[in-house]
Amino acid sequence: MTARRSTRHAHATHGILEIGRFVDPGFLLLVGTILCGGLIMLTSASISLADRNTGNPFFYFERQMSAVFFGLIGAAAMLHIPSRFWERIGLLLVILAVGMLVLVLVPGFGSTVNGSTRWLNVGGVNIIQVSEPARLLMLLYISGYAVRHRVELSESFVGFLKPMLLVGMVCVLLLLEPDFGASVVMLCITLSVLFVAGARLRDFLLFSFVVVIALAILAVASPYRMKRLLAFWDPWADPYNSGFQLTQSLIAIGSGEWFGVGLGGSVQKLFYLPEAHTDFVFAVIAEEFGLVGSIVVVLLFGALVWRALGIAKESALAGRLYQANLAFGFAIWQAAQVFINIGVNMGILPTKGLTLPLVSYGRSSLVVTLIALGLLMRIDCENRQFAQAGGKRAAPRKPGGRKKTSTKRRSR
Repeated sequence: MTARRSTRHAHATHGILEIGRFVDPGFLLLVGTILCGGLIMLTSASISLADRNTGNPFFYFERQMSAVFFGLIGAAAMLHIPSRFWERIGLLLVILAVGMLVLVLVPGFGSTVNGSTRWLNVGGVNIIQVSEPARLLMLLYISGYAVRHRVELSESFVGFLKPMLLVGMVCVLLLLEPDFGASVVMLCITLSVLFVAGARLRDFLLFSFVVVIALAILAVASPYRMKRLLAFWDPWADPYNSGFQLTQSLIAIGSGEWFGVGLGGSVQKLFYLPEAHTDFVFAVIAEEFGLVGSIVVVLLFGALVWRALGIAKESALAGRLYQANLAFGFAIWQAAQVFINIGVNMGILPTKGLTLPLVSYGRSSLVVTLIALGLLMRIDCENRQFAQAGGKRAAPRKPGGRKKTSTKRRSR
């Protein structure tokens, strides 16, 4: 028994060391740079608010560090789990996602913060904002569906409609919280994955048109969203009420000019700009580091998205379609969220309540993003292993059995 345990432990250790050899140090450096920079900016943006509200100027930093700890544990776990495992349990994952979104709407399980019931509450403690893991779980399922039904997806509207109906149900649950921004990102991810997986262009355009019309109707029908739209259209018409948040953000961005006022020198974060450490942290970055610093942030996220697209391409060329869909979906997820967050800060888009990945304060978002990055890193390592093996997968053999050799039939 002891010998068997020692053997299993040796195999597990060998597997960890084996996968570790294929980790891309450049990718780690890129993620680490964004994460560390985000922690610095979070501290700068929140230090005054934390001191006023809690008496501890590093309150939000400490809570964010706890999320980094759990996120890195999750990322390490994902790095050592074969990516094909998630394809096999895709149905369980989508059931889990829908279950969490339903449970948070049940009185006693959901916690309402700032008018939205997004947090799953257990024993009086807010555990997780369920829309964050729901995105990852839905991506894991949709990526598998696109592989299993790729023929139906490319030949009939029904093959395209079935996953969209499921995602539509998930978006309805998100809108009931309400979480309009999360539903938009979810739709972007799903439509993009299905399109690159082979969905017909006419089906894609038709459904995209329907989605745009539906979202427009939802925006107009809700007084709260309509108020946000009007404030976005002309924030200076009511700069002390509905347009206050956006005008303060624009003042912060304009104050930064070319090189900013320096780290910690932001004035707008001193109780002028609401949510300076969450949704509007980019405005603080722009004020403290100027246009140059803002461009650096955009380039860093651009490099992250580009690397994810590169991993998707490598997976597709290796015939690993599920992994290609996952990597592409992650790229769209991050690109959409970064674009929306920065667009909101600059007044290009209406306010959505989405975080800037790895930068904004938000423990659920940070943990899920790090876990997703661990999965992306696993896919990259598998691609490197596959390439090192000459692009050939060894056929599984039974213990003690001989390796079968293929023989070509002679043509008569």
